[in-house]
Amino acid sequence: MVSKHLKILEISSYPPPRAGWGMRVYFLKKELEKRGDICVVLNTGKGRFLTGRDFVPVFSGLDYVKKIFLYRLQGFTVHMHLNGDSPKGFVLTSLALLISLLTLNRPVITFHAGPLQQYFPQSRAPRLNLLYKFIFTVPRHIICNNVLVKKAIMGYGIDGKKIVPIQAFSRQYLQFEKVRLSPAMEDFFQRFSNIACSYVFFRPEFFIDDMLDATAEIVARNDKFGLIIMGSDMGSERQKVRVSELGISDHVLFAGDQDHDAFLSIMSRSKLYWRTPVKDGVASSVLEALSLGTPVVASENNTRPESVITYENSDINDMVIKVLGVIENYDHAQAKIIKPLVPNTIDEEIDVLANRRAAGAGTNLNIKTKESLSQA
Repeated sequence: MVSKHLKILEISSYPPPRAGWGMRVYFLKKELEKRGDICVVLNTGKGRFLTGRDFVPVFSGLDYVKKIFLYRLQGFTVHMHLNGDSPKGFVLTSLALLISLLTLNRPVITFHAGPLQQYFPQSRAPRLNLLYKFIFTVPRHIICNNVLVKKAIMGYGIDGKKIVPIQAFSRQYLQFEKVRLSPAMEDFFQRFSNIACSYVFFRPEFFIDDMLDATAEIVARNDKFGLIIMGSDMGSERQKVRVSELGISDHVLFAGDQDHDAFLSIMSRSKLYWRTPVKDGVASSVLEALSLGTPVVASENNTRPESVITYENSDINDMVIKVLGVIENYDHAQAKIIKPLVPNTIDEEIDVLANRRAAGAGTNLNIKTKESLSQA
């Protein structure tokens, strides 16, 4: 008997700009389509107003509701992506879940990021318990990052059998071709022998001012140090002024959003990858760097993979020490890297969407955990 093809409506941000959620959905869409399934992305992200792309844009709240209804009436299963940092995401998710229920279908949700978020777990936002209870009860399956997040979701009274931990990182992330970079980028690599790269959004949770202050101190001690900041330039005006005030304009390159091949090409040529958020969980870009053999310096969030060199968040001096430590002992830092085992977790996610997954099963890459969730 020929199996019925899937029809999946992904509701998420989507590249560009390049970011963790969007790239995951991008790879998922490509794999579904390769199998002959149908996948439509309803883009709620910053790039939704771009034209001629492989997604359906959302223009307003009414447009969002109308489009979900239309796709549900065509037999699409909703796959919603959210985290515990965005009240807007709670509203969008609740609407998608209600529409799925009204059209007699139970959706799938993916709950992203680490076990400690602004409004998650219960101890962070007890007033939202009923809302979370609804969001976690309605779906047929819940996909999360790891077992810590699964346990936190179960804390809302949710049956663990429907929660599947699947690491967001998958082997598709490592498939790329090295490309020749822009003239400005190539010139930067020629001028500086000790380069760190970082991927950011220009939002407070990325602590970019701290990174720039630390960079000024590093440059004062090592004039061959350069920093490449990748990511959409939206909101970067103040940081660009700050770079000028610190006198490090020649040492910082705002590279903007890069495609996948360019991003990994830059990362593979850099001396280290610098990761600044603290609520990002393991972070796919961290695993990309380790897989490429690029040392990682990152804020401590108790879920960083083994061999990541961590610093205390907002401790400028600790940042400087750790970054300089990698530069000055680069061969040692690179030799200490433990490359993660990278399964094909896109296939696992498709099994969940197709309702083929064994209850409670899932893949969880090794992470280091210094605090249990109950201690957070």
